[in-house]
Amino acid sequence: MAETRKKMTMPGLFKKVAEGKPLSWMTCYDYPTAVMQDQAGMDMILVGDSLGMTMLGYDSTLPVTMDDMIRHTAAVRRGSPNSWLVGDMPYMSYQPSVETAIRNAGRFMAETGCDSIKLEGGIEMADRIAGIVRSGIPAIGHLGLTPQSVSALGGFRLQGKGAAQAKKIVDDAKALEEAGAFCILLELIPDRLCKLITERAKGCIIMSLGSGLDAHGQLLIYHDAFALYPKFKPRMARVFADAGKVIQEGLNGYVKEVGEKTFPSQENWFGMPDEEFDALLKSL
Repeated sequence: MAETRKKMTMPGLFKKVAEGKPLSWMTCYDYPTAVMQDQAGMDMILVGDSLGMTMLGYDSTLPVTMDDMIRHTAAVRRGSPNSWLVGDMPYMSYQPSVETAIRNAGRFMAETGCDSIKLEGGIEMADRIAGIVRSGIPAIGHLGLTPQSVSALGGFRLQGKGAAQAKKIVDDAKALEEAGAFCILLELIPDRLCKLITERAKGCIIMSLGSGLDAHGQLLIYHDAFALYPKFKPRMARVFADAGKVIQEGLNGYVKEVGEKTFPSQENWFGMPDEEFDALLKSL
């Protein structure tokens, strides 16, 4: 598939949506995983600031820096030349001002070769989206459970369950679309609210993370999909292959065989001709 696959473009994404074909989107943080996702035909890849938790072991996404994001996103781009690559704007890389947002979005595009950026927040961040888009950079919004604001939201929980909060999310989605976002991620909101926003969207792709089937496509965290994040398993994830179990079994086997001296065996090392070894001993 990798050889014949064409580079995904923005018109390509909108064409799939127009044809009623759901878009596949997954997080990725490193080169070898990016190679596999590209070969699988992943439409979109997100280098999420979730790498703070999945790759760096923090308890939240807040400590992640632009330098962290740049390094990981550049690695993923090298592994996946064909997917639509999204760089996630980390905490405080866009909140302080429109100028800060444009500068850091520009860094993402220039230093990683990504195709677009994503940032969290609704009406209050619409001017950041507008500034970034005016600068010629495709932008994606993110509403519902926004991990960078998790302390203000009261933890990792469903958003928009009540009518008033749901109305705010609908209004936020409209504001982001009007500001020029070509795509909005809805994370952990009720399925019928996601359906309502998707139906009302005009020329904006709506993606779901734990928000039901009625968006234009689905996002999943790679480490949740393959049981590689030991701290918790979110309800919104499905384990598509238990790679964590396979890797743990392999590690246990390695430690055991080294301890028993059954690894390495003769096919795992290299010999030296007798005459050369004899010559070495004489030279000593």
